[in-house]
Amino acid sequence: MPMYKDTDNIIAFQGELGAYSHMACQAKHPNMDVLPCPSFEDALEAVKNGDARLAMIPIENSTAGRVADIHMLLPESGLYIIDEHFEVIRHCLLANKDATLDTIKTAVSHVQALGQCRTDLRQKGIQPVPYADTAGSAKHVAEAGDPTLAAVASLLAADVYGLKIIEEDIQDEGHNTTRFVVLSRHPNNIDDLNGPVMTTFTFEVRNIPAALYKALGGFATNGVNMTRLESYYDSDSFTATEFFADIEGHKGMASVDLALEELRFHSKRVRMLGTYPQGRARGLK
Repeated sequence: MPMYKDTDNIIAFQGELGAYSHMACQAKHPNMDVLPCPSFEDALEAVKNGDARLAMIPIENSTAGRVADIHMLLPESGLYIIDEHFEVIRHCLLANKDATLDTIKTAVSHVQALGQCRTDLRQKGIQPVPYADTAGSAKHVAEAGDPTLAAVASLLAADVYGLKIIEEDIQDEGHNTTRFVVLSRHPNNIDDLNGPVMTTFTFEVRNIPAALYKALGGFATNGVNMTRLESYYDSDSFTATEFFADIEGHKGMASVDLALEELRFHSKRVRMLGTYPQGRARGLK
């Protein structure tokens, strides 16, 4: 990993420079240096071992749903969610300086990005080819120097790799947004938070009839709004289901404390992942 003088001013992310995670870092923490990492595990490890103070991790997308593996990685990381950020995804068709829309025959990008631009690429007669990630595909196009080859990536990737923007906003849907969480070794002090907050946690219910119904009953009866609930398996066994949840509010609020008390009574395990300010995009609902 690159060496920096001030690791307290570094935010890590998964991917190449120019990735949408890089854009999220710039939007949320424009004065911090960025540390690109090959994998989510590497980005989390950078925070754990002190190579970075924060990590910017995508957790769900409005079109593609949840980001694979994140539900299992976060609880085991020992890190805390201290903030969230919503990044609007604007895909661009990028190519080398000699390329034009007429010369481009193939576009490379992450499979989800290609899927989000499927109709546009088909109308242009461009063949989509999956690549590891969006920013990596831009880097590949820059190195190839082939006027028949383009990348589907961000505006930032065009700047990073010196590519020409053939066309902006080629995604089929205009509401494509990714939710990111910011992770730290230390949790927020709830007393320092102003305005509406979110709390994220995971839990495993007991393997008895109606366990989930009973575990969640306290949130309904105490008027706590649960904005997200997803199930996943934490092992090869299909009997122990974990749940990933977001609620509005925080521990210390009477309603939340009562709801969590009931949750713990009906669960084998509850892991609190963090309390943090609500992102601005939530105000648009």
